[in-house]
Amino acid sequence: MTRLIRNCPAAVALAKEDRGATLVEAAIMTPLLLLLTFAIVDFAGLFYVYLALENGASQATRYAVTGQLVTGQTREDSIKIAMRQATPTLTIPDSMFSFSHMRPGTTVWASGTGGEGDIGRLTITYPWNLMTPLIRPFFTNGQLVIRVESAMKNERRFTSD
Repeated sequence: MTRLIRNCPAAVALAKEDRGATLVEAAIMTPLLLLLTFAIVDFAGLFYVYLALENGASQATRYAVTGQLVTGQTREDSIKIAMRQATPTLTIPDSMFSFSHMRPGTTVWASGTGGEGDIGRLTITYPWNLMTPLIRPFFTNGQLVIRVESAMKNERRFTSD
């Protein structure tokens, strides 16, 4: 059989031909590179959102412990406004906020922002939609739920003398 191929110049030329090899290599590598690129972008976006939420929750909790209020707003609405001002690039609906507090000497969290001397906790639950098509099916509805919490002791409210 090999003698037949050696005697046929057209078969030898075809066996040495490498045209199209680059196209095949590109067809194999392009989907892998796109998957890697989308996964990197997904992770970067997820990391950004997590850090923004952590920072915003910290800022909102710092605002909350002072007992200050935005004029015409409730305490919870004032804290939500502080959170949204700290995270201007994110849209956070009211339903994603959760407030709880613990009175000194107790071990149970109660709902609400609490009063002076209580430990106030702000929890934000934020769904992040994944963009990478091959990774999305591994998560419920293609989303990863990010949850951040921040807790601090409420200060005494300052009164003017």
